[in-house]
Amino acid sequence: MSKYDNDRSDDGQPNPIINAVSHAVAAIRADDDMQALAKAWESLGPKAIEKLSPEEARRQPTPTDGVMELLRQQGRSTRPEDLVPGVRSQDTLIDGAAGQIPARIYTPEGNGPFPVVLYFHGGGWVIADKDVYDGGARGLSKQAQAVVVSIDYRQAPEHKFPAQWDDALAAYRWTLANAQSLGADPNRIALAGESAGGNLAVATAIAARDAGLPPPCHVLSVYPIAQNSLNTESYLENAIAKPLNRAMMQWFMDHVARSPEDLKDPRINLVDARLEGLPPVTIINARIDPLRSDGAKLEDALQRAGVPVERREYEGVTHEFFGAAAVLQKAREAQAYAAQRLQRDFATAAAMG
Repeated sequence: MSKYDNDRSDDGQPNPIINAVSHAVAAIRADDDMQALAKAWESLGPKAIEKLSPEEARRQPTPTDGVMELLRQQGRSTRPEDLVPGVRSQDTLIDGAAGQIPARIYTPEGNGPFPVVLYFHGGGWVIADKDVYDGGARGLSKQAQAVVVSIDYRQAPEHKFPAQWDDALAAYRWTLANAQSLGADPNRIALAGESAGGNLAVATAIAARDAGLPPPCHVLSVYPIAQNSLNTESYLENAIAKPLNRAMMQWFMDHVARSPEDLKDPRINLVDARLEGLPPVTIINARIDPLRSDGAKLEDALQRAGVPVERREYEGVTHEFFGAAAVLQKAREAQAYAAQRLQRDFATAAAMG
C-alpha cells in the first residue's frame, strides 16, 4: 500500500473536469518522458494543494516522489548516490537569521578548494525542503564541480515574509565565513535556486550588494517567482497546468504575505527592485509553467539595469523539471547548461585572484 493511500479522502481532490482538461493539454504539449513522469506522480494520488492546509500540503506526494516512482517502475535504483555518482553529502546546521537552520553540504570528488554554490529550494516559501530538491542541488555539485550548500529556510505561514529572505542572507554570510572549512573558495561563490528559491537567489544577491558583502560571481535562477501579478501570459496559458497552477500560486502568496503590501516589496516583486550592479544571471524556464513569463520579465528588467543575463526556455517540460535529470532529457540538458554558465564565471573569478 502506498504511504499516501490514507490521504485519499474526497477532501482536496482535484476537480475532475479540470484534471481531465489538464491531462489532455499535457498529452499534446509535453515530451514523452515528461508525460511518463507526470503519470507516475499522478499514480501517487496528489491532492490539490490550494484546497489544503499547509500541514496537509506538506504531506502530499511531490514531483520528486514521482521521479522515485518512475525509477521503480523502470527497475532502477532510487538512491541519490546512484543517480548522481561522485558526490557525497552531509547534513548539518548553519546560522539562520533567528537561530540555526538545517542544511545539506554536497561535495564533488576531486581536490579542492572548489567553488561554492548556496542553493535555495522551491515550494512557494510554504512547502518542500532540501530533500525534495536534492536532485537539482546534487546535480549542480556534480556538473559544476562545486560544493553546494542547500538550506531549509523558515517557512510560511508559521514564519511570514520576510523570514525566508532573512534566512537566505544569513546563510550567505555563513557560507562566506565557512567556505574554507568546507573545502571551498569564498572568492568563487554563486547563488542558485528553483521557483521560490530562484527568487531568493536574486533577492540575496541584491541584499548582499546593499549590505556591502563580497558579491557572488553568478546567480542561477530556475523558473523564479519574480513579480506579483497572476495575470501574465503564462499564468493564463498554464492556469490549470501541473504540477504548478495559478490557484496554487495564489495560495502560496496568501500564506507568505502579512498583507497585500508585502507582495509589492521588491524582494518578492523582483522586476521592480534596483538591479544595477548585480553579477551575471542565468534564468531557466519551462514552457508548461505559469512562471514562464516571470522569467521573461526578470530578464527584461535585468537587461534594462545593465546586468549580463541569459535566459533559456525548455519546450515540452513543466515546472519542477530541473531536478528530474534521472528521468528527463531536458533536465539533463538544463543542468549541463547551468553548470557551464557557473563554471565560466567561477573561472573568471579565479583569474581575477
